[in-house]
Amino acid sequence: MTGVLQVVGMGPGDPDLLTLRAARILATAAVVAFFAKRGRPGHARTIAAAHLNPAAEELRFEYPYTTEIDVDDPRYEPGIRSFYEAAAAIVAARLDAGHDVALLCEGDPFFYGSAMYVFDRLRATHPTVVTPGITSMSGCWAQARLPMTHGDDVLTVLPGTLDADALAARLAGSDASVIMKVGRNLPKIRTALQSAGLAERALYVERGTMPDGRMLPFAEFAEDRAPYFSLVLVPGRQRVR
Repeated sequence: MTGVLQVVGMGPGDPDLLTLRAARILATAAVVAFFAKRGRPGHARTIAAAHLNPAAEELRFEYPYTTEIDVDDPRYEPGIRSFYEAAAAIVAARLDAGHDVALLCEGDPFFYGSAMYVFDRLRATHPTVVTPGITSMSGCWAQARLPMTHGDDVLTVLPGTLDADALAARLAGSDASVIMKVGRNLPKIRTALQSAGLAERALYVERGTMPDGRMLPFAEFAEDRAPYFSLVLVPGRQRVR
């Protein structure tokens, strides 16, 4: 009998925000798989550390690149596709041997999560269960004590990879927004927020819910690049309630 692929959301960074269900899965999984940048311990693995079955086999999948080459580079798509195909094949072999595999994913697996690409490749051939996780954005706005929406406010989640004009248009057309994938896109995001007249309302959050995190009004953030774990919150709630 084949094992079950358990895709497990690990939450935004604080281990205390791991769900009870996720902790139960980690404690019993025979195999634990996770993604990591070369030379790094792996953020999802770090969050899971205290809950892992000590007898579990660990499968570490190192990204061939993260920000080293642009997504528009012709090498990017075939390289990252091969990476996910190889990872899926390794996971499938453990499942076919009858072992359950817990595939860890930062935040929520289906919200910009890398785990979805392995899930896509195995869902038709193997039983799967997905455990949602607290998203980075909800972890950040809770820590910031920043209510985001009320009534019929529209919340828009935007990748910073959009061009400045598209970002500005979507920001201007929404009551509240979250901008993900900040990184090297920070100057473009700043231009878009200023064009939409929202720079003064926005909040920059870096490594939210983590011990070394920081947050400050976006208008006071003068740097031109942000780390991987960063986002921008633009709260709604502009109408009386």
